[in-house]
Amino acid sequence: MKPITGRDPVSGRTGVIQAAQTLVDSGQFASDLAEIVSRPTESQNPQRCNEMQAYLAEMLIPRLTTSGFVCTIHSNPLGHPFLVARRIEDAILPTVLGYGHGDVTRGQEGEWGQDRQPFELGQEGDRLYGRGTADNKGQHLINLQALECVLAARGRLGFNAIWLFEMSEETGSPGLVEFCEQNKDLLAADVLIASDGPRMSPEVPLVFLGARGAVNFSLSVELRDGAHHSGNWGGLLADPAVILAHALATITDRRGQVQVPEWHPTSLTPDIRAVIEKLPLPVGPQIDADWGEENLTPQERVYGWNSFAVLAMESGVPSAPVNAIAGKARATCQLRFVTGTDADDILPALRRHLDAKGFQQVVLEQEESGFFPATRSAPDNPWVARVVDSLERTTGVAPHLAPNLGGSLPNHVFMDILGLPTIWIPHSYGGCNQHAPDEHMLIPVAKQALGLMAGLYWDLGEHTPD
Repeated sequence: MKPITGRDPVSGRTGVIQAAQTLVDSGQFASDLAEIVSRPTESQNPQRCNEMQAYLAEMLIPRLTTSGFVCTIHSNPLGHPFLVARRIEDAILPTVLGYGHGDVTRGQEGEWGQDRQPFELGQEGDRLYGRGTADNKGQHLINLQALECVLAARGRLGFNAIWLFEMSEETGSPGLVEFCEQNKDLLAADVLIASDGPRMSPEVPLVFLGARGAVNFSLSVELRDGAHHSGNWGGLLADPAVILAHALATITDRRGQVQVPEWHPTSLTPDIRAVIEKLPLPVGPQIDADWGEENLTPQERVYGWNSFAVLAMESGVPSAPVNAIAGKARATCQLRFVTGTDADDILPALRRHLDAKGFQQVVLEQEESGFFPATRSAPDNPWVARVVDSLERTTGVAPHLAPNLGGSLPNHVFMDILGLPTIWIPHSYGGCNQHAPDEHMLIPVAKQALGLMAGLYWDLGEHTPD
């Protein structure tokens, strides 16, 4: 995978945008993407541990070193290693922190269509298939190539750049908090500009400023050991699944409206509503208009409110049911929450709610993984205006601006620990099949994104907000 160097000189902003987008037309983008997709960096697979270090050392460091970055791999006692790359042009210049993750979810070999292989890049129409094409290898490749085009054209960035790459994001980013706490000086910057997650529309760029938080927990009812014949004992033994179902039914009403008062956020203010009302709905399955908070718009439900979901339920043996009353039942649940929700009180509030409803026998336990705090940068931050203006200048269309993504990512590390405003510019879309068979990158999105990021990096080097 060769960095972009020694290209024919281009002139100005328009030239560097064209040079970046030509990488798609020439096949260079697909060639580089094929090389990094071929590395099976499955962080959920213990047999792939050696691939994590190799991806950083063999795929990223040569590229970044050629672009003038000083690179260091850091061990991670709680997970896979980190890579920090720094290019400091002048101490008086602003510093932009970039982020990406090189690990992917399991490849799911044998489940892809048309005999596709997860770690072999395949093209069909305007889709580039492969694990990591959308999440996140393709996205950070776009940003690196765009940055290289600016360096090739101007010989400098005009700002300082730091990159942080991790290899454990798909297992919950273990060690990321501790690493950033211990390396604040190494990662000191003025703003985070990174790419992850999907756009709301494939055609229109998106800027989002944070993410909903998530907390996973289990609710269980265990009444006795083993199961008992439903004929001999039916009507005499309480059914734990029925008790659990009634307990779950108190958390929301029949249309999914949250019934735990402490789970109602205070952050859906008029200014945030004004931002959200301009947003489209995610591209994907048709939404259920009669689901969720009745007095909110669909956009407000997903970007400005909290939602509860039952991720899995089990009682007895679902794959082979027998005529018996089970002794226990369990549900794995999740609350997605926005800022304005007391994260420390989410589960205590649920405990109080269940007790008040008479379900003291329901056991509540937080899952060991699956927690992200909610975050949201201020929409009126001058860095936001600078980025939005640059993207609009490139495309002629105002990008969507979202206060937060509906999903979750480790944005709290950059906001709460490093103290940065955070600006995310995703290069994927809702139908990309990330974490599933047939994950893909849309070629038109990649081409537009290369131009967007080249234009943005060019603009940041010309003048930046105080």
